Amino acid sequence: MKARYLIGVLFFFLPVFAFAVSETEEMSEEDKYIAWASEIWNSLDRQSGIIEIESAGAVLNVPENFYYLNPEDSEKILADVWGNPPGQFTLGMLFPVDMTPFEENSWAVTIEYEEDGYVSDEDADEIDYGDLLSQMKDDTRASSEERVQQGYETIELIGWAAPPYYDSSEKKLHWAKEYRFGSEAANTLNYNIRVLGRRGVLVLNFIAGMDQKPIIEANIDTVLTLAEFDQGSSYSDFDPDIDTVAAYGLGALVAGKVMAKAGFLAAALIFLKKFGVIIVIGIGLFLKRLFSKRAA
Repeated sequence: MKARYLIGVLFFFLPVFAFAVSETEEMSEEDKYIAWASEIWNSLDRQSGIIEIESAGAVLNVPENFYYLNPEDSEKILADVWGNPPGQFTLGMLFPVDMTPFEENSWAVTIEYEEDGYVSDEDADEIDYGDLLSQMKDDTRASSEERVQQGYETIELIGWAAPPYYDSSEKKLHWAKEYRFGSEAANTLNYNIRVLGRRGVLVLNFIAGMDQKPIIEANIDTVLTLAEFDQGSSYSDFDPDIDTVAAYGLGALVAGKVMAKAGFLAAALIFLKKFGVIIVIGIGLFLKRLFSKRAA
């Protein structure tokens, strides 16, 4: 994103940095940030190649131009670095190999799995995505009220950044939504992919700024092909005699999971890249040192 989200005063957040340095009072604020960011960066287990997602019965074929972070490292980035609420468990994240999570123009893909059963695609040609968008906006407003009560800023669904598209042969659904967080001038892009399987759905979400939409679209085909279900867990392996059928169809995948008891569609979990309190000079110095080490 173009904006760096400079909020509040740094001293309010000094406990976040304290573990990364000794004698913090003798260091500049830039050096404190560099020490903190360096410790996080050096702790990350960046992987490529075949990544088994056992809980989903799936595999990621991560090419050399991406790196994968495990769930624990992903939590560090999402909560500690990007300022999302803690405890939002994922199955990992993907980053472009030439990018760190600390950069102004960084973007990533989160990976999750929803094992709610086989999602029928029989209604694929009957969904009114205009009506669905209106309901999604209402649900997002309700979700926003809960966020405010938890001390986070408001969230507003602006509309489609790319309308839903379903590939019936590959059993993959993707679309993009534009969100506004609080009073930020730069809106957030959430580009969503769903891969249908025998017992559930792989959930891959891009986290980026709206100005990065062309970059995301240039990488969408690569991400679409890297996630596959194992043999026996694919959509075509569905056995109606023994397998569970999900209580919702493709429309609910776009809008969010169905709340069975309440009877409405809940706004899907949205991650954003919001660095909280950060010093831009510190970011620049950290990246300059990091990439100078790579070049050495």
